[in-house]
Amino acid sequence: MKKVDVAIIGGGPAGLAAAIGAKRRGIENIIIIEREANLGGILNQCIHNGFGLHTFSEELTGPEYASRYIDEIKKEGIPFLLDTTVLDVTPDKKIIAVNSSGLIELEAKAVILAMGCRERPRGALNIPGTRPAGIYTAGTAQKFVNIDGYLPGKEAVILGSGDIGLIMARRLTLEGAKVKAVIELMPYSGGLKRNIVQCLDDYGIPLKLSHTITEIKGNERVTGVTVSKVDEKLLPIPGTEEYIPCDTILLSVGLIPENELSKNAGAMLSNITGGPTVNESLQTSTEGVFACGNVLHVHDLVDFVSEESMRAGESAALYVLGEQAATQAAIKLEPAGGVRYTVPSTIDPGNIKDKIDIRFRVGNVYKNKYIAAYFDGQLELRRKRLVMAPGEMETISFPKEVFDKYPGTGTITMTIEG
Repeated sequence: MKKVDVAIIGGGPAGLAAAIGAKRRGIENIIIIEREANLGGILNQCIHNGFGLHTFSEELTGPEYASRYIDEIKKEGIPFLLDTTVLDVTPDKKIIAVNSSGLIELEAKAVILAMGCRERPRGALNIPGTRPAGIYTAGTAQKFVNIDGYLPGKEAVILGSGDIGLIMARRLTLEGAKVKAVIELMPYSGGLKRNIVQCLDDYGIPLKLSHTITEIKGNERVTGVTVSKVDEKLLPIPGTEEYIPCDTILLSVGLIPENELSKNAGAMLSNITGGPTVNESLQTSTEGVFACGNVLHVHDLVDFVSEESMRAGESAALYVLGEQAATQAAIKLEPAGGVRYTVPSTIDPGNIKDKIDIRFRVGNVYKNKYIAAYFDGQLELRRKRLVMAPGEMETISFPKEVFDKYPGTGTITMTIEG
């Protein structure tokens, strides 16, 4: 059994940044394990621009963004295994993987989970109708068009207004297909505002909010869908049915963190995000096991994935080097009043050097409201936001001085006011 200091599962943007973070903190014995044939993860099929504005102050495509980190990995001499699938991670940080050479067993001092996420399929939606060809997740269609050079259809309806679905609406249009409509169950879009403008508005593609597909038509191939309005309980309203002929349906109805290995490692998972609950160091409930990127919670910008994952790598390095204090006490973060979740969910004040950034998402669209933080009922932070929407991740920073006024236990309640 080979021994390593830090093992990173996943060679996408999260795993790459985590490896660099650990290396820069003085860890030499690192391994990245990636199941695909290349490093870069989902970025390899995201050929549109818009990446890197925060990290590099320039606009890059997905492959260009990934190459910046891959070049750094190679420059630092960090080893990686490709075409290698991890089968198991145990709570004592033993890893079993397999590739064409056979079974691989590793024992790590720290493990960083960076497996990313997967798309929610049709089977999770319970849409009535037949089961014809022509139904794809948006990410699968993206791979067909951008990697394989295959156009999945000529007339498409997209269910869900997540960012991948919005981007594919534009991509299909540029390739000569006709996107009839983007259908969204909620009264607001699940994607970034800039993607609504650049991918739908600029191409005259209608966005039908508070609508859903209530039936799929077709035998061997999709021939159309029936779309209905929904009420405030998200139930179809009889008499509002509209038939839209099409030969393709793309599903952009949410992402699910890939956390089968996290469960095996003994990490406690959040009922809201589907990812592990972590502390201020991005350490899970299993000591020495860290999580970052979309396996932790789904991000809207890859720049935030890189920033968070770099911190996870640094924290794993400090853990291995014995420079990170063991958690003695924990302050709990409690979402309330429109805040759906926070990352982290607990904080040990002893591990905060300067400040800590709390990432969170809201459950509705809020305009001209305040995000407020109460420490055991005492207001400590209140920041105004012009707009907060579920499709965009929010951040609020807590300076160390806030924690110096209180003991190492208690509850911070984060809520929307105003």
